[in-house]
Amino acid sequence: MHITDIPVEVFLDNLFPLAEVRDVLSLGSTSKLFAALCADEMFWRRRCQADFNFTSQETARQSGWKNLYRGLRHPRVFVWGSRANGRLGLKTLPQGLRQGVPYPIEVKIPGSRIVSLVAGGMSFHAIDSEGSLYVWGTLDGESPSLNSEGFAVKYKTAAEPHRIRMPDPIRTVSCGRLHTMALDSKNQIWTFVSWGRPFRLDTTMLDCTSPETTPIQAESGWSFSSILTQSGDVLVFWPSSGEIGRIFEEEDAAMDERGDCNAYGTDDHLIPCVAWSLRADPLRIPRIPELPELESTGASQEERSKATALIKIAAFDNHLIGLTNKGHVLKFGDLSNENSFNRTTRWKYLENFSELSKVAAHPAFRDENAGLQASRSLQITHITAHFETFVAYSTGSSSIILMGDVHTDEHSQPKIIPELQNRSVISVPLGDYHHGALTADGQLLTWGQYSHGALGLGVPTELPLGTPGGYSSEAQLCQSRQSSWGPLVPPSVDAPSPVHFNHGPNPGGRRFCFAATAAGWHTGALVVCLEVSFPL
Repeated sequence: MHITDIPVEVFLDNLFPLAEVRDVLSLGSTSKLFAALCADEMFWRRRCQADFNFTSQETARQSGWKNLYRGLRHPRVFVWGSRANGRLGLKTLPQGLRQGVPYPIEVKIPGSRIVSLVAGGMSFHAIDSEGSLYVWGTLDGESPSLNSEGFAVKYKTAAEPHRIRMPDPIRTVSCGRLHTMALDSKNQIWTFVSWGRPFRLDTTMLDCTSPETTPIQAESGWSFSSILTQSGDVLVFWPSSGEIGRIFEEEDAAMDERGDCNAYGTDDHLIPCVAWSLRADPLRIPRIPELPELESTGASQEERSKATALIKIAAFDNHLIGLTNKGHVLKFGDLSNENSFNRTTRWKYLENFSELSKVAAHPAFRDENAGLQASRSLQITHITAHFETFVAYSTGSSSIILMGDVHTDEHSQPKIIPELQNRSVISVPLGDYHHGALTADGQLLTWGQYSHGALGLGVPTELPLGTPGGYSSEAQLCQSRQSSWGPLVPPSVDAPSPVHFNHGPNPGGRRFCFAATAAGWHTGALVVCLEVSFPL
């Protein structure tokens, strides 16, 4: 038997995952067959997760995983926007800037390789390739804290990145406005109301003994938490109110009395958190209704024959967005608090966000002057939500981006931005009033309100008139330069515009953005330099 007689599945599924990358590359240089095998996108996607803890949930990327694997050896963290609450993680900021930094500025975290970056209401959370969790800013900036207080106080600011010492490696993080959820390597759900005292939800509803009790996604809404299980069930709870909020407050007060659970930050920027278990059951929301068969999705017969089930959720202000394996988009609410939760509430099917015929009939695609055409097939594969906005989108060169909000119902038409369509968008981060879109070729586009520089398009007074992020008239520019009260807020940006990562004294070569995040009035991105070659 010759080596080429071995089925390709054996190489990709059994042998390559165990081999050193350099050995796989050496094999790829021996023949065209092995060159093709060693360039397999799924193999490199799996290696990105296995070797760097970079999960496929980060983006909707479909190609370029080998180059991304190379770049993940030396990723760089950039942030911009409001400087309030220490959220930019830098003690020293560029001179001449007041309320915020309007362009990307690098945050360095020594000894770490950051592969995931998530923005909270007034903070950032990052995960490195080992599963360590880093935080900076303020989890809850609604009140001040004392320098003498530890991170058991939710108002405590981390002016620089701090690592939280967790029991197990962290896989994913999701941030609400004033709280954070994390899913660890053991599929345990952690909730942070303060960075010093995270609690694990201890319940048989999440014991991982069946698909119904095994979580696959933890998603923070504006003020509630939600969990999606393997079976497609959704659980919800409120970390600061209701029964779980009551238990938390009692245990938090008891730890205050003990006096040994303050989680003081160390000189080397470590938060020795006091992790504990909260025994309570979340609420289970009703399952999705029977849904119509979607036409022109491009799905195979095998995929179409599978049972319809929820595979993703996205949470925002008092509502949930759900996505099925067939491409149905649904909305659920009201989830403002435990008392308002109604077990008779049902998911609303959003046909105008799901069906090709409905999307193609949208005025944006029927305007002959706009020159915008809908694809011949459509399957929504990803959703994002934050504050009052949600997005449902497909992927590939004909990607369609559909936007809605908390008021969207079964009859609502999506908002369609022509400049975002057919752009190979792989991620859509959302802030309070500013938004972004990341493309497969590493370009980050932003639009919306200035929000203390959260668009990242540059210093308004240094941009040419009419440039996105700048002023529209000479009078505005002069007023801003001469004002003693601070710069005039530039006009909102309607058309998605590119962010550049070459500011500062050492701009370097062309940058490739592979992940982006936004919340509140700030934005962040993970970037690699394409001109620098790192060996595999």
